Amino acid sequence: MLVLTRKKGESIMIGDQIELKVLSVDGDQVKLGIVAPKSVKVHRSEVYQAIQEQNKEALNIPQSLLEQLSKKTF
Repeated sequence: MLVLTRKKGESIMIGDQIELKVLSVDGDQVKLGIVAPKSVKVHRSEVYQAIQEQNKEALNIPQSLLEQLSKKTF
């Protein structure tokens, strides 16, 4: 893990296109701004974990249900 110290208004660059900027510090909370291309998905870690869990659950769909869905016309 890389650990950096930044002050309000300072930023770091991740690659050539992603900037992480410290917007404010209030007690134990830090407000960050992220500038990234629209093609880069940015999520809070707890949201990312929930998405990963939902994706894993979706892989466990019974084969019979998939066959039923493939027979339906929309």
